[in-house]
Amino acid sequence: MGLRQHDLKDMVYQVFEVDSFKSKMGDDKDIVTLSFSVKEQAAAKDLESFLEKGYDFVLDADATPGEQSDGTYKVFVEMERNRHVPEHIMEIVDGVQKLSGLEELKYRYYKNFKSIGATEESLSETIPLDSNSYDGAIQEARSSNYKEFFNRSYVEDISMLDEHIIIQKTYADPVVFKFIDFGPAEETINNISESFNANDFSEIIFLSKYIGDYNITKYGHKLTFENNDSVLVLERTVL
Repeated sequence: MGLRQHDLKDMVYQVFEVDSFKSKMGDDKDIVTLSFSVKEQAAAKDLESFLEKGYDFVLDADATPGEQSDGTYKVFVEMERNRHVPEHIMEIVDGVQKLSGLEELKYRYYKNFKSIGATEESLSETIPLDSNSYDGAIQEARSSNYKEFFNRSYVEDISMLDEHIIIQKTYADPVVFKFIDFGPAEETINNISESFNANDFSEIIFLSKYIGDYNITKYGHKLTFENNDSVLVLERTVL
């Protein structure tokens, strides 16, 4: 029997990723990949079956066989890169919303720090819709890529789950942050209203040892990480 409305309620995370993972079906410039994060393996398999059987434009859907480093199971979807992609993704979004009970889905393009509300208009503006525009779009997206921002890090794995960044170091507990802002250094720091916090120097030392050689500053409860001319603003939290 097929899935019905709300059968995957509370099982699917709100933010999915686009073009963050390599295609199995062909060249990345020709194939768009989506990745959904799911809380349980059985739910991931159900979503995989729903997506593969429910949409004739889906070339392949595949659930990871085991739990990922961020504690989730991933469901990957592949489709041909063409002008119909925004419309096709919105069809999938509509189906996933009905299954999950989520009122809104957001997406993150190419491991970008910032997620965007999934609409046909925003997808059309963000995703390259033909092979000729793919390389340029990826080059532009690299400047906001959370994996590349931490390219001087000591850590084993960095992932984003909804609006949280999870940083994992070998033989250590993961450190979790809530994403606040990212952008050019001066502009981003000027957006912070909190005062400089000189009382938590021990946390700065810990994070410098855990993450690596970044200029880390604290304003109120907010932490800023500088890399070249960019600043990332985070808050420590737990999942």
